[in-house]
Parts: sequence; C-alpha cells; structure tokens
Amino acid sequence: MKIAILNGSPRNGNTAAMVKAFAEGAESAGHEVCVLHVGKMKIGGCLGCEYCHGKGEGKCIQKDDMEQVMPAYKEADMIVFASPIYYSAPTAQLQAAIQRMYSIGKPAKATKAALLLSSASGGYDVAVAQYKALTGMFGLEDLGACTATGEENKSEAKLAEICSFAKTL
Repeated sequence: MKIAILNGSPRNGNTAAMVKAFAEGAESAGHEVCVLHVGKMKIGGCLGCEYCHGKGEGKCIQKDDMEQVMPAYKEADMIVFASPIYYSAPTAQLQAAIQRMYSIGKPAKATKAALLLSSASGGYDVAVAQYKALTGMFGLEDLGACTATGEENKSEAKLAEICSFAKTL
C-alpha cells in the first residue's frame, strides 16, 4: 500500500517524531511511505477562483509547492494527516494543503486515512472533527487517530504505540 503522510508541522519536533514512528512501522510492514513536509512548504490557501474546475482541468492556477504534493496525494492508497495543535486546530499550513485538494477532490486511489496529533495540553476536538468531516466527505475509511499530549510527546511508549499501530495496516 502507498501511504502519503502530510506533516503540517513547520518545526522538527513532536509531530515529526510521531511521523517518523508511523513511517517506520508502516515500512516494516511492507508499505511504501512518502512523507510530505507541507508545514515547511510554500502553499497558498485555495483562492476559490474555480480555475481548477474550468480551464485548469483539475490543476490549480497557483504555482507553488502544492505541485510537489499532488502526485503523491493522487497515487496514495492511504492519507495520513499529521499536525501539532495550534489554538485547537491543525496548523494553517496543513489546512492550506487540504483546501488546495479541492482542485481534484477525493484522491483517486485512497480508501483509508489516519490522523496524528501532538499538543502540549490536549484540545483535539476541532482537529478531530475536521478530520472526520474530510474522511466522511471523501468516503475514506477512518483507521483512527493517535494523539500525544504533554509528556507523552516523544516518549518511548507513545512512539512504540504509533509504530505498532502502523504495522497493523
């Protein structure tokens, strides 16, 4: 299975550790993993111009780093959304990448999704609700969410749990 992980963190901290553990687990189970560091890319939010649904024939009018994301998104059998929590929500960078998927809508091949979230103090409700709405809209099977809060971040136990979760895919 091809897995695309959209890492929405602009840093190389807790979320990156979760992504690494997930990728290692999935790869050890024989899956092909592509980590896309959308949190560090230059991706503008959707302009709502509808170019993609007209003259663009599925391509966005904006020419930015989303062009690097789309091939993996289109080819993935599974999409993993990963983000730290900022003000009860995923990062703006991850949300911009998700909004830009509007140009093609549901990924052509993906049937499954998962969520990785890190936070200093919890507060995952908004992020989980957005994820559930997205998986429902795209008809993706929700394989679950892994969260790390406070001292769980980067702990051996939590990273082992995430790695084990990915091995079961």
